[in-house]
Amino acid sequence: METSGGIRASLAGRYASALFDLARDRRQIDSVGRSLDALSQALADSKDFSELATSPLVSREQAGDAFAALAPQLGLDPITTNFIGVLARNGRKGQLQPVIRAFGRLAAEHRGETTAEVVTARPLNDDQLAALKQQLRTRAGRDVNIDAAVDPSILGGIVVKLGSQQIDASIRTKLNRLASAMKG
Repeated sequence: METSGGIRASLAGRYASALFDLARDRRQIDSVGRSLDALSQALADSKDFSELATSPLVSREQAGDAFAALAPQLGLDPITTNFIGVLARNGRKGQLQPVIRAFGRLAAEHRGETTAEVVTARPLNDDQLAALKQQLRTRAGRDVNIDAAVDPSILGGIVVKLGSQQIDASIRTKLNRLASAMKG
């Protein structure tokens, strides 16, 4: 459980662990996971919802009321609805996206899967994701979920973190190595 120990060390990880333990005890891991996926999609799709979740100008009470009003529209299960209210009341609404990622890792670990963090300069299409997932499955020896992120500053290539291993095949890193080699 090396991953879960690392996850639990962060603030978002502690919240995600508490949510995961509650969901596991009530046998609702999949339901909570679907609700968190819906929240993540809403954060990505709605600028207003994203601002609500991150703005320090929105009070704890206002955020709690807004989350409670949005929960039925997003089809959230009762555990997740209550949880986002707790996040808001505790002044941790800004931790929502990191909690969602940490919960996903805990759920994947529970299912015997591992998660790879993948950073690319441009978004990967479905075929590229499938091919990468297959290669990582071969390397890890078990199913791998991909937590993809886009960072244009790597210029091109890919950075993959799988467990304690990191594979950095980004153009930025290659250019930095070349610059160091040329300095002598």
